[in-house]
Amino acid sequence: MDKFAKYEKMFKSHLMDDVMAFWEKSDLIDKINGGYYTACDRYGKVYNTDKSVWFQGRCMWTYSALINRYGYNPAWEANAKTGKEFLDKYCTDSDGRMFFTVTADGRPLRKRRYFFSESFYCIAMAEYGFAMKDTDALEKAQKCFDMMLMIYKDPKSDPYIITPKNYTETRSEKAAANSMVMLCTSQVLRRCLPQKSAYYSKIVKSICDDMMCLFYKEDMKCMLETVSSDGSFMNTPSGRTVNPGHACENSWFLMNEALYSNDEKLMEKALNILDWSLAIGWDKEYGGIYYFRDIKEKPEDQLEWDMKLWWVHNEAMIACLAAYGITMNNAYLEYFEKITEYSMEKFHDKQYGEWYGYLHRDGTVSHTQKGTLWKGPFHLPRALMICEALCKNIQSSKPILPFL
Repeated sequence: MDKFAKYEKMFKSHLMDDVMAFWEKSDLIDKINGGYYTACDRYGKVYNTDKSVWFQGRCMWTYSALINRYGYNPAWEANAKTGKEFLDKYCTDSDGRMFFTVTADGRPLRKRRYFFSESFYCIAMAEYGFAMKDTDALEKAQKCFDMMLMIYKDPKSDPYIITPKNYTETRSEKAAANSMVMLCTSQVLRRCLPQKSAYYSKIVKSICDDMMCLFYKEDMKCMLETVSSDGSFMNTPSGRTVNPGHACENSWFLMNEALYSNDEKLMEKALNILDWSLAIGWDKEYGGIYYFRDIKEKPEDQLEWDMKLWWVHNEAMIACLAAYGITMNNAYLEYFEKITEYSMEKFHDKQYGEWYGYLHRDGTVSHTQKGTLWKGPFHLPRALMICEALCKNIQSSKPILPFL
């Protein structure tokens, strides 16, 4: 059997028979209040009933994406719908901004300045609306995205008035994460709302331009996490920080866009970001990819800088496989196989299923739980779905198609 046929079969089996099977048997679905509990232990039992609003959207997206990729399944629809209902009922404040965490029964706990809860709400509603031909969900996705775009363009327009994180008169910063979530969200909305593809493509191009202008540093061979508001380098711990996982994720978002728009220059830059991220991110002694690195090789500010996190490896798997499919450069295939082998050996819980999320630098397990307020069925299922599709595309010997 062809190598990519084996990978295709492995990814689908791992997705359906291991990862999603674990969550189906777990306490993920709150049968009393609706929505999802993602803080599940090694065996799938809930240990914290507070709910991540990020994951109300992310879980809903995953079940909706399963329908769009593999066909209708009433259980997937029900599992997605419970997220939609919980999000609509409990997760938005009176000012239109969303909460960060809520109680089991939907009472607000925390709200943050970032619009990440909104971004996951958007992709969830768009994916569900596309899967179920639900115009209400599609309209809600567009309305929420319009607010995100307004805040992205003009932070002062944010209806959530909160004390600034920093004294901007002293040091004004921009974070790559905002552009990253805007890029992904607008690409998903474009796919799910094909009649508005030209509108979203214009937005996507503008965001890509922002990313290249502000965070892409060819002279330093990296994509930075934080820069001055004018895009200049800050010689501070946060200014020197590279997050290889975010950079790999950004690289495949950008590859996807370069394929969609047939933009060779953007593709070249996307591949550069991946090359640089692997060079600084791969741990040559123990294997795996570091969580954070300092581009000047000064001491990292984050205590967890050398840990190995599941999602970082998921994003690198997608990026390397896509890069190989696009370029046929064996260096990307070697990295893809190395990262996949490491991940299946170190993160996968062969006894109870799913992946551990957090490893020490040497690859030993740091935390045994399968879910937290930041980990649940999103990064891993998405990686398995996309990698399976890429393997199928590679086997066809046809040019790689957009895959997000």
